[in-house]
Amino acid sequence: MQLDKQHLLMELFTKWSGQEVESISTQPPSGSYREYIRISGSSKSALGVYNADTKENDAYLGFTDHFIEQGLRVPKVYTRMNAENIYLIEDLGTITLFDYLQKTRIEEVFPDELIEVYQKTVRELVQFQLKGGKGLNYDLCYPRKAFDRQSMHWDLSYFKYYFLKLAQISFDEQKLEDDFNTLMDYLLSAEQNFFLYRDFQSRNIMLKDGEPWFIDFQGGRKGALQYDLASLLYDGKADLPNDVREGLLQTYLTELKKYHKVDETEFSHLFYAHVYIRIMQAMGAYGFRGFYEKKEHFLKSIPYALKNITKLLQNNPLPLEIPELTKVLRSLTQNEKLKQINSLTVTINSFSYKRGIPFDMSGNGGGFVFDCRAIHNPGRYEAYKQITGKDQPVIDFFEKEPEMHEFLDGVYNMVSKSVEKYISRGFKHLMVNFGCTGGQHRSVYSAENLAKYLKEKYAVSIKLKHVEQEIKKG
Repeated sequence: MQLDKQHLLMELFTKWSGQEVESISTQPPSGSYREYIRISGSSKSALGVYNADTKENDAYLGFTDHFIEQGLRVPKVYTRMNAENIYLIEDLGTITLFDYLQKTRIEEVFPDELIEVYQKTVRELVQFQLKGGKGLNYDLCYPRKAFDRQSMHWDLSYFKYYFLKLAQISFDEQKLEDDFNTLMDYLLSAEQNFFLYRDFQSRNIMLKDGEPWFIDFQGGRKGALQYDLASLLYDGKADLPNDVREGLLQTYLTELKKYHKVDETEFSHLFYAHVYIRIMQAMGAYGFRGFYEKKEHFLKSIPYALKNITKLLQNNPLPLEIPELTKVLRSLTQNEKLKQINSLTVTINSFSYKRGIPFDMSGNGGGFVFDCRAIHNPGRYEAYKQITGKDQPVIDFFEKEPEMHEFLDGVYNMVSKSVEKYISRGFKHLMVNFGCTGGQHRSVYSAENLAKYLKEKYAVSIKLKHVEQEIKKG
């Protein structure tokens, strides 16, 4: 976040709360370009938001006012500076539905308390779609007022150009466009007069006192009921088991029928059609963020999408003549290049405790943090002060230190067990951090050696970063 925007948000917090700022922390980035910082005083906290896109801000702020009037659970907007594109919103804490899923789930087993939270979420979604859409000023929607043919075509083109093309999947362009039109005709046969959240997935649902609260709805517009439910139940990394999905679909329909007449068979057929387009839209995003912008953690979602496509083609084929699209989807599930993305990535960082432990960009949390400060420090000697753990004199220094060898032997043993387990369970990311006082000698040497050890022993992708050294260079 720009320093001037951060300072303005801090001033805005002090004016709103009547308290001095005691701490700030940058929040992890999302799929959008909005930026967040958590600001805390002596007894109050808020999230500071900056977004340069004025139209998107107008949508978010206008929707928020309306949803609160309707009694829906969204964060309040405390105060805003429209000219600066900044505002303060209610701090709902740090636990998303995805976090809770990761913490509570036991492999393929969904405990009752996790299913209950998902049931609450789909029931609240019904209220959001029905009550949230009543009286809403759809002129605020950006970039379209409705999830109409144009919106659908953008999504399908996103999939075609940013996933299929970049992944080098062959197809007949005219035949694929014909199938896209057939699919869009079918999707548009669904009733369209509801609020469509657009990005209704587990990271956009906060849990506060056990209840779901909804965030990041600025891309909302008018559309069909099925789309948001498809987004939640086929949320890639959440990887819900099919029996859980079927149960939640029934929970949703039971709740919906209390307020709206529904033909369950027709709804279900259209639901799976929306699952297909939602997965294709998500894959377009994975391709753009991953293949094009080189953000590797987006690529890690691809295997989940391929798994979902495989099951859909087997169990829920669409009642449409779309041969080219079907051929393309099948070829995706058999593509060897895409299957290779399924390998485990181990991120290894060296860092200085003065700056704190690096944030896990994968969203998984966990992993290891090893404290190297008990090891003999070459930084205490003048000959080593200007060099790092990558330089030969420091390497020679540690080669003669038994405590470094003992330390790394323990690290290798612990990390190896996790790597082997992660590979066997199909996990995609493991993070290992080495910290020392300056992030220059002990942590750098340890990180380098673990990276070398894992490369030699396992078929994993290694991302090695020396945080403190990169900051000094840059």
